[in-house]
Amino acid sequence: MPVTELTTDAEALTMTLIADVDAPVERLWRAFTDPRQLERFWGPPGWPATFTEFDFTVGGRARYHMTSPKGELSRGAWEFVRIDEPQSFEVLDTFVEADGTVFEGFPAMRMAYSFEPTETGSRLRNVTYFASHEALEQAVEMGAVEGSQLAMGQLDAVLHDLREYAQGKGTRTELLDDQHVRITRLIDGPQELVWRAHTEPALLEKWMLGPDGWRMSACEVDAVAGGRYRYAWEPLDPAAGTAFGFDGEVVLIEPIRRMVTTEHMTDTDYPSTLNDLSLYEEDGATLVTLLVEYPDRETRDAVLATGMTDGMEASYARLEGVLVSLPG
Repeated sequence: MPVTELTTDAEALTMTLIADVDAPVERLWRAFTDPRQLERFWGPPGWPATFTEFDFTVGGRARYHMTSPKGELSRGAWEFVRIDEPQSFEVLDTFVEADGTVFEGFPAMRMAYSFEPTETGSRLRNVTYFASHEALEQAVEMGAVEGSQLAMGQLDAVLHDLREYAQGKGTRTELLDDQHVRITRLIDGPQELVWRAHTEPALLEKWMLGPDGWRMSACEVDAVAGGRYRYAWEPLDPAAGTAFGFDGEVVLIEPIRRMVTTEHMTDTDYPSTLNDLSLYEEDGATLVTLLVEYPDRETRDAVLATGMTDGMEASYARLEGVLVSLPG
C-alpha cells in the first residue's frame, strides 16, 4: 500500500494524504489525469469509478459515478481550477444528482494534488480543504479516511505494466479489513475469453475444480441480474472428502467487466458472502480481482483457513490451459 500518511486537521479544516510510489512523476501524473486509468483506483474496492466526462483544462469539468456491489450510485463532479503540468492541479469536488445538479447538503471541497520526485520514485500529496468543521466531520463519518486509503492502495497495479506487476506471482490474497478480502490473479488470456470462462457452464466445468482429485458434479449459471447459479463438487475417491456446493444470486452484472454475486454453502445455515468479480485486460493478459465481503471477521478467518487460496490457484492455473484451446 503506497499511502504513508493520512491525517485530518480540525483547525485547518483539511484532510491530507501522502503516498510514495516507485514510479516517476510523469507516470504518476498520467494516472491522475487519464480517466481510463483513474477508473482503476479512484473508487475504493467495491465502488469502482466510471468517468463519463473529463475536460482537463482550467475551467473544464469531469463527471463520474461510483457503483457499489449492489448497484447503488454515488455521483461526483470536478471543476479544474488550476493545472501546472506535471507538478500539480486543483479541483472543486462536489456531490451531484443524476442530471449533474449539485447535491444539497454537501458543500464543495477544494482538492489540491501535487507530485514531486523522490529518491525511489515520486510522492503524491493530496490536501482536501473543507468549507466548515461540520463538512469535515461529515466526510469523516462517511468513511472518507478509510475509503481514501483503500482507493490509493490500488495505485501500484495501475502504475506498472500489468505483467510486470502480477505475472508469475500466483493467486494473492489481501486482508483489507475485518470483513473484506481481495484476491487477485493474472490470467494469460484476453478479457472476453476469461469472462466466458466465468459465465459459461461448459467452460466452468473444465477449470473450476479446486485441488486435483475433485470433479464438478453440478454447474448451473444464469448470468443475468437476478439470475441464480449453483455449483457442486465431489471427490473422485469417496474416501478423500465430502461433497459440497455453493449457490447464490447475480446481484449486478456488467459484461465483460464486472459481476457481483451472493454465495451460500448449499444445505447449510452458514451466512452468505458477497463476491465482487472484476476483470481488466492489458497486453493480452487479464487481471482477475475478486473482492469478498464476509459477515464478520470470524467467518472470514474460518473460510481462509480452509486453504481457499491454494484451491483457487489450482483452478486458475487450470483455466490458463483451457483458454489456450479456445478460439480468440
